[in-house]
Amino acid sequence: MSSHKEAPAISNDPVADNTDVYAFVSPDRPDTVTLIANFSPLEDPAGGPNFDEFGDDVLYEIHIDNNGDGLPEITYQFRFRTVNTIPNTFLYNVGTIESIDSKNWNRRQFATITRVSNGGGKDGNSQVLGSDLPCPPCNIGPLSTPNYAALAEQAVHTLPGGCKLFTGQRAEGFYVDLGAIFDLGDLRPFQNLHIGSSMPAAPGVNGAKAKNIQSIALQVPACDLTANGKAPTSVTDPNSTIGVYASASRQRSRMFEADGTITNTGPFVQVSRLGNPLVNEVLIPISQKDLFNSQPPSGDKQFASNVSKPELAQLLPVLYPGAFPNLAALNASGKPRADLLAILLTGIPAGIVPGFQNVTGNGSVQADMLRLNMAIPPTLQSPSNLGLIGMDAAGFPNGRRVFDDVTTIELRALAGATYPLVDKTYTPDAAAGAITQGLTSSNTDVTADNTVHYLPCFPYLGTPHGGYYNPGDNTPAPDLNTTPLGGPDTGLGGSRHGTDTAKVIGGATLAGAAILAGATALKYHARPSSAGAAPHSDGHTPVAP
Repeated sequence: MSSHKEAPAISNDPVADNTDVYAFVSPDRPDTVTLIANFSPLEDPAGGPNFDEFGDDVLYEIHIDNNGDGLPEITYQFRFRTVNTIPNTFLYNVGTIESIDSKNWNRRQFATITRVSNGGGKDGNSQVLGSDLPCPPCNIGPLSTPNYAALAEQAVHTLPGGCKLFTGQRAEGFYVDLGAIFDLGDLRPFQNLHIGSSMPAAPGVNGAKAKNIQSIALQVPACDLTANGKAPTSVTDPNSTIGVYASASRQRSRMFEADGTITNTGPFVQVSRLGNPLVNEVLIPISQKDLFNSQPPSGDKQFASNVSKPELAQLLPVLYPGAFPNLAALNASGKPRADLLAILLTGIPAGIVPGFQNVTGNGSVQADMLRLNMAIPPTLQSPSNLGLIGMDAAGFPNGRRVFDDVTTIELRALAGATYPLVDKTYTPDAAAGAITQGLTSSNTDVTADNTVHYLPCFPYLGTPHGGYYNPGDNTPAPDLNTTPLGGPDTGLGGSRHGTDTAKVIGGATLAGAAILAGATALKYHARPSSAGAAPHSDGHTPVAP
């Protein structure tokens, strides 16, 4: 999965396990950027009486690199405080939770957010943007949380300078056929071609179906993130691109006391970090995974060989005989995968895709971060969940939106679909463009089949699954069919936002992005394209970030 249980040590520490990071220009507030960091993988909605929450002893951070050195110039820190208001009951709540200050709610959590610039030392500063901001409860069920969307809306806090913050439970928005990938790469929907398989082809299965996560969502004016403090307007301006990653840290020493309490002491040490999806999950060897989690992105040169010669790319021609002859030849040549190094560690420089670039700094520092060119406007009509290889420059690897099918994108890239970036004589194998997780109906299905629908506005990830219903078939439970947090769904965006300009960047049409996948790869979509996005259960069609 994106970064769920990706390393041995962090697998035993779910509240500090950073599962996904998103960074995108807000579709409904395009002068702002939305940053999302999720934690606590594969939450069971019915996991009471001690429902999932953030760790009071964990330092959560979202980092911004705006000069390309792989180190953060801006960091948003998040700390949590938990209070038992009814200490003599075993229950999470003793009645209906009708508001986030309900007297029936026993175990309440509060967030404090601090903005730190330049390390906060003598040359930097630290500013508390909000303290003791209430988080919402978990979505328990129809008696405890009958109107969960209203509770969550009360937990959207407006901060100084036009920022917004939400910290709480959301539906897991990342979709992936987890069982297929880690069953020796037995990828559905063409597992019948696998060298060890006797099974017929079958659709993909979403391993994160009906799961929740703990989400930190922050919306910030774009001018707060640039090196020059100005709103980004030019795609070619280096100030328009930022690097984003998230981390979790714990204090160095932990002591278990005789009375059952735990005391933490010493400086904070990073135990988890995440920039691009699937890097530690799929590219880093198991012996280096814990080390990777402890390091800052500025030191990622030490891991670059795992990106330039990825193990999975070597395995695909072996696992699927005859399906990847061009990839096999590329592997045999020993040439480093410069396309993957650019996509994951430096950003794509100008001149590769017409009108596009998202390189950080001068591209000399290899660092695993999401790279977002904030001057590229959001795609408001018919966005592609394949992002840049789907000819939609507002999506991954230009930042990451909640609906981007990053697993399919990265698997296709590993299979050679993006190698024409650096060698125009290379033709991707037809199979490279056919790889799909099989979870979406087309490359324009931004609702992600098998997931709860996303929201058209902040915090964008959907209402969490309710514990009482715990829908095994992923059908939204009755307590989810309420007005989306932040107001009603307003359609696909054309009437509200005017004409669609997001597919024109810097005066050049995005059609030139076809070079990313090559003509062959773009030809072989696993499923036919459908018109528009799938509707909500109430008939509305979502705007997606």
